[in-house]
Amino acid sequence: MVGGATPEYRALLPGALLAKPYPEDRRRVRRTARDWVVDVLLFLFAVGLALILAAYGFEQGIDEGRMTLDFLLGLLCCLGLWVRRRWPVGLTIAVTVVGLWSVTSVGAAVVAFFTVVVHRRVAVALALAAVGVASGFVFPLLRPEWSSSPMWVDLVWTLVFMALVLAWGLVVKARRQLVLSLRDRAHRAESEQQLRVAQARQAERARIAREMHDVLAHRISLLSLHAGALEFRPDAPPEEVARAAGVIRDSAHQALQELREVIGVLRDDPADEAPDRPQPTLADLPGLVDESRAAGMRVRLDRRVADLGAVPVAVGRNAYRIVQEGLTNARKHAYGSTVDVIVAGAAGDGLSVEVRNPWPVGVPAGPEIPGTGTGIVGLTERATLAGGRLESGRTASGDFRLWAWLPWPA
Repeated sequence: MVGGATPEYRALLPGALLAKPYPEDRRRVRRTARDWVVDVLLFLFAVGLALILAAYGFEQGIDEGRMTLDFLLGLLCCLGLWVRRRWPVGLTIAVTVVGLWSVTSVGAAVVAFFTVVVHRRVAVALALAAVGVASGFVFPLLRPEWSSSPMWVDLVWTLVFMALVLAWGLVVKARRQLVLSLRDRAHRAESEQQLRVAQARQAERARIAREMHDVLAHRISLLSLHAGALEFRPDAPPEEVARAAGVIRDSAHQALQELREVIGVLRDDPADEAPDRPQPTLADLPGLVDESRAAGMRVRLDRRVADLGAVPVAVGRNAYRIVQEGLTNARKHAYGSTVDVIVAGAAGDGLSVEVRNPWPVGVPAGPEIPGTGTGIVGLTERATLAGGRLESGRTASGDFRLWAWLPWPA
């Protein structure tokens, strides 16, 4: 099922499921060039050992007919090695049965048993090893011409030989499992790295979206305010119309410039904690207030911080964005009201920012400015990520209050 899964489904699978199948499932996998080389070498080993034993038997004067049949059975077992990857257990049992009489099949028996040790469970390999040892009791009875030593000596040698093959196969099996484990870890590490990159990109997109909202919402609201004034006062003197048009032109130019700066953040490294541009600080707050006043807003700034430039850059930037969003909301929902901006705090105590304006009553006096309604949500996230907190809502005195506290290290 994994092999036929879609790319999207495969992307969610652990690396172990996507790695090369375990040797037990090799029957479903085509032989690689390395597999062909190994199979040819093992086949030549078994055939070569069969030729050596057959030549030794003929040299010792063993009956030629029996020896020829022995050699043909050994060759048949060697040919069976080409299916050892598909049926290793069945092949080992068949070769063991043939080995009860044929001595030239010993090479094929070694290769088949080794394949079982590597590709199957240890319990299966031990069971077949016990069968092989048991066959050592039968072979001297069927082929006494090959037995020149006591039976117990032959059994000891059989046990030693089976133990060596078993140990060799277990070492190879352990090494293969280690390679598969390392491959799985590499796949997992690669997947985790890709996930971290994707998360970094997503965080970067979210940061850019917040910057776009904070930067452009303020500027566009000023444009809408001046354009609305021209719409509602078509009979204004030419000097006022020209002045308002100039303000609209300047605001549009600044909005485009700030948009370029925000889009430029895309070229930053996603691993950076803060964008290079735009980087307003708390020292730019008076300019923001003056800009709002020039647009016709009544803003009162209460500075309770002696040196705005002493506030850390990251803290000052977050405070600036909070005040900027508060002024934008006041223009949208409380047009013509007086807005109070209070900035207070000290190093070690934190920085508090408050934007307060009367709750709007009735229909807004100015033009309605569209909004998404997500500004406060973005500010809450910004304050939380900075380690602070943000509160907003209507107070008991009937004002709308936007308040935030940001940590200011000593």
